This record gives sequence, structure tokens and C-alpha cells, in this order.
Amino acid sequence: MISVDNKILIKKQQKVNKTIIFAKDMLWMLLMFAFIPPLIYLIWIRNTEKYEREPWIPLLFTFLWGATIAVIAAFILETLLAIQLMDFIENGDTLTITLGIIVAPIVEEFTKPLALTTNLVKKNINELEDGLVYGAVAGLGFSAMENLLYGIKFYNEGIWVLLALFYTRTIGCCLLHASATALTGYGYSKKLLQGGSIMNVIHFFIIATAAHSLYNIFAFSSALTGQIIGVTAAVAFALISITWVRKKIKTFDLAEKELKND
Repeated sequence: MISVDNKILIKKQQKVNKTIIFAKDMLWMLLMFAFIPPLIYLIWIRNTEKYEREPWIPLLFTFLWGATIAVIAAFILETLLAIQLMDFIENGDTLTITLGIIVAPIVEEFTKPLALTTNLVKKNINELEDGLVYGAVAGLGFSAMENLLYGIKFYNEGIWVLLALFYTRTIGCCLLHASATALTGYGYSKKLLQGGSIMNVIHFFIIATAAHSLYNIFAFSSALTGQIIGVTAAVAFALISITWVRKKIKTFDLAEKELKND
């Protein structure tokens, strides 16, 4: 016969096993939530080009750069800057807002497009639209990792919170990151292929940073109206920007084809 102590141990082990299974299932769900939408957007952006689509290896490298190196570098830089700002900003709320609307956009829009300067990606930038494509993909990788981190942070809040998070991040944040970094990528491809000063890149970097900052300003609003406006503004900007990005890709792609046919 099984003793009372053994029965208790068996029940405890069963609870542990159920917890482990639940944690694994939750992790898989969070990974799917985090990475599948950005990867779908990646395919969508890549397929905008009809001629000489970008090869998969540098695209996936750029995506992984955004999801790893760019995220880690941004975390380190933002942490160091936060420590420095603590000497000047004593109010915690003010510090948080400053980091969110000034520091984070500048740092993140700096670390993401650095993927385009690596040899693997740089040698594949031979058309103006390539900067748009690789920039967007770097932003999507960054957004994917952010999705995962936010999912882990809020998964205990319940299914409705997760669904709301999924909606806002999939439509707003993913497209925002893609659109903003595509702008800097476009500036980089213009400099690389057409020459000129670094101002070609800085010009589009400033636009990307401003758009990112504006999105975060709305996101920091605690009132219901602010949240609605924030999501609406983010989605509107993202859709307009993605439309612009895809239009530019199509225009340059067609021009390259006609030039080669001539």
C-alpha cells in the first residue's frame, strides 16, 4: 500500500509536472505571438519586390540582428543613459517619460539599422529599395523580441490582456518599428549608391526617431482617450509609412527592370 506521505509526494509531483507543462505551452504560445506576425510581415515586404528579391540569408541575418544585437545594445545604452539622467531628474515619473519619448527612440533607431552596415547585408544593397527592405526587416526583428518580452511580462494578467497586447503590438508596434527603420535604411542606401554626406542618413534617422517618439508619447498617456488616440495614431502612421515604403520599393524595382531592359 502507498503511504500517506507517498501520496502527498505523488500529488506534489503531479502539480509540478502540470506546472511545467503549462509553462512550456505558455512559452510556445508567447513565441508564436511574438515572432509569427513579424515573420509574415517580413515575407510581405520581401515580396513587394518583383525583380531581384533579396536573398533569404542576409534577410534572416538582419531579422536576427534586430531581435538580438540591436535589443541588447539598446538595453545597455538605455540603462547607462538612465543612470546618468538620475543625477539630473529626481522624479521617477519624469525620468520614465524622458527615457520613453527621447532616449529609447534615439537609441533604438540607432541600433536597429546598424545591421545594414555589416558586410553580409551591405554587399547586397545594390538598389535603392534594398535599404527600405533591410531596414524594415531589422525593425521587425526588434519588434519580435519586444513582443516576447512584453508577453512574458504580462502573461499572468489574463487572456484578455494578452489579446489586447497582441492586437496593439501586431498592428501598431510591428509596423511602426518596420516603417521607422526602413526610413533610415533608405537614407543609408541613398548614401551608399548615390554618394553624398552622412546627412543623407541623418535626415531620415531624425524622421524615424521623431515618429517613434510621437508613438511613445501617445502610449504614455494614461487616460482612456489617450490610449485610443495612441493606438489610432500608431496604426495610421504605420499604415501610411508601410504604404509609402512599399510604393517606393515598387517604383524603384520597376525602374531598375526598365533600365536593365534598355
